Amino acid sequence: MKKKNKIKIKLNGKIISIDKGINLGILINNLKFPLNKIAIEKNNLIVEKKKINKIFLKPNDKVEIVHFIGGG
Repeated sequence: MKKKNKIKIKLNGKIISIDKGINLGILINNLKFPLNKIAIEKNNLIVEKKKINKIFLKPNDKVEIVHFIGGG
């Protein structure tokens, strides 16, 4: 695992290393989040789900993923 092929981002308050060139869609898929039950924020801006495959992550990006849970 070469370090130059990795970048660090902040995901839900924790710093993680991911492969360089990953987009939000790949990240969400790898984390196994159900797309229809989450909201995504990147660098304090809400992300439209239809655009996640076009948004590539850069070093020091801040990503927040909120998972909705039903209840009553």
